[in-house]
Amino acid sequence: METPNAPNPEASAPAGTSADINSRLGSLLELIAQGDQAAFAEFYGLTSRRVFGMARRVLIDTELSEDTTQEVFLQVWQNAAKFDAAAGSPLAWLMTISHRRAVDKVRSSQSATDREAKYGASSQEIDHDSVADEVGTRLEAEAVVRCLETLTDTQQESVRLAYYGGLTYREVAERLNAAVPTIKSRIRDGLIRLKTCLGVS
Repeated sequence: METPNAPNPEASAPAGTSADINSRLGSLLELIAQGDQAAFAEFYGLTSRRVFGMARRVLIDTELSEDTTQEVFLQVWQNAAKFDAAAGSPLAWLMTISHRRAVDKVRSSQSATDREAKYGASSQEIDHDSVADEVGTRLEAEAVVRCLETLTDTQQESVRLAYYGGLTYREVAERLNAAVPTIKSRIRDGLIRLKTCLGVS
């Protein structure tokens, strides 16, 4: 399977309502689960900008964001059969994978920095990466839910729509009847509080 190139940030958002898009994505996931590369390419074309956008907001670094985007779509290719429509929409499933990958990348980078700083300090030092990975995998969902509850109602609503609903800033603004700069500010402030609560630098 050849992975498509990095997403073009200038590409336009897919047309149609969220329900239309999710319906199409659900159909494509069924085909991807059967190894259909054309369906995968279409799925990528419809969603790569959103995935890259989320990665970029979390990671800031463009190259890391592109790497994370590719990892997300590799996971989609390998795990399309695991998508459960009863558990949520295709976009919500995809954005959850994207968020986890981006947060994992931040944690991995921070862990590498910490290891370099502490190298040689103690031969008995605990392998923090193994512990963090194991605990993080089990508790990540609970931690995110708990930390979301520390946001204001307006921040929660904006973040949920953008990250778990897969909406763009403009779509969130239209949904909440607010100005785009206001929504950007709410999401930015909400993410800062989330990162602090999750212990992500």
